[in-house]
Amino acid sequence: MKTAILGLSAYYHDSAAALLVDGDIVAAAHEERFSRRKHDARFPTHATRYVLGEAGLRLADLTAIAFYDKPYLKFERLLETYHAFAPRGFASFRQAMPVWLKEKLFLRRLLWRELENCDHGGTGMPPPLTRSFPATSRPATGGGVERRSWLAAGRRLRDRRERPPLLFPEHHLSHAASAFYPGPFERAAILTMDGVGEWATTTIGAGDASGIRILRELHFPHSIGLLYSAFTYYCGFRVNSGEYKLMGLAPYGAAGSDRVSRFRKLILDHLVDLRSDGSLLLDMSYFDYATGLRMCNDEQWERLFGIPKRAPESELTQPYMDMALAIQQVTEEIVLRLARTARQLTGCNNLVMAGGVALNCVANGKLLREGIFDEVWIQPAAGDAGGALGAAYAALHLWKGERRRRPASVTAGGKPNHALDAMKGALLGPSFTDADVVRLQRRYGAPGRRIDDFDELC
Repeated sequence: MKTAILGLSAYYHDSAAALLVDGDIVAAAHEERFSRRKHDARFPTHATRYVLGEAGLRLADLTAIAFYDKPYLKFERLLETYHAFAPRGFASFRQAMPVWLKEKLFLRRLLWRELENCDHGGTGMPPPLTRSFPATSRPATGGGVERRSWLAAGRRLRDRRERPPLLFPEHHLSHAASAFYPGPFERAAILTMDGVGEWATTTIGAGDASGIRILRELHFPHSIGLLYSAFTYYCGFRVNSGEYKLMGLAPYGAAGSDRVSRFRKLILDHLVDLRSDGSLLLDMSYFDYATGLRMCNDEQWERLFGIPKRAPESELTQPYMDMALAIQQVTEEIVLRLARTARQLTGCNNLVMAGGVALNCVANGKLLREGIFDEVWIQPAAGDAGGALGAAYAALHLWKGERRRRPASVTAGGKPNHALDAMKGALLGPSFTDADVVRLQRRYGAPGRRIDDFDELC
């Protein structure tokens, strides 16, 4: 009997599905690739159908289904935070609670309702995605016969005896599992950094043949990810999608200038109490994200930095470029200190990373050049989408107790070969033949020509 585990992430941003069969990644995909909605947070209906179809499985064939965080623990954090900041945050509380009381507290029931719409009875995927899953439908169910087949399978699964276990590993454990288990190292330090999961915002752990151990945690509201997102917001970009723009803006800052130095000093003197081990405390009087509807207190930031919040899509001027560089430098310093602490705590020569902050490739490059670790491997889907894969790995190795395979990438000399990690080049989503491309081109009358010699494109 094959061990098949479905991993899911949803309801925050970048929802996704991933499927492991006997420890091998069969398929994984973002929901946005099907729905054409950037950072789609809805349940990954299309992605789930796709990964099940790739394996020819139905829900009843699965060993387990794993969701990438613990909703009750997240709800506890929300309640304790609102209580701690009361009476501030009532508007945010009033907005958040109906969703939790109606849906998110009953996530198990909600997930099963959505999953029943995904089951295709093991018949494989219906015909081409572009025809079966129009972006405007929700949920897309294909033709009438296919719809009846899926709903019939769903009704059968309402018999609880046929349902596979539904598991809820913690958010940062899912990130840690996504970084360690498909990575190329037999033993590694694990560093996860993002905005927030349930309580944790940063973790340091270690992975080896026995499993994953979380050694240190930083808790909400103190967060390197939310700090970076606050600057993303203040520089006029959209939170949870514009952080890469802030990172891209930083090189245009005037390195070594008085303004960059002043901004950096203001951040470290007023916003962030940065400790030697990389842990940090934020002065929450400057931030509004814990209980408010904004990332920061705009008026206090303007008094501190001397520039107003930039309006979205307005001209990018030098002060905002300098601000982007200052927070990038602070972020890099935090990452380096956390990495040194991870090396000290674990004694490992190699590091794996995940979480949204691990997508800051400029900081990653500096980390690599510092030589704190011999090798560094970063989960390609480091954000919440990769949490679906991590949840599946956590279920396989930590819940079911399956021993991790020795990474195929470790050669006889013990040196890791990154080309042979378990991610298969991260090419895990739908593929399309030349005939599929031509068919779509004809359907929409799109101009195009076939290129057989790739040198022509250079």
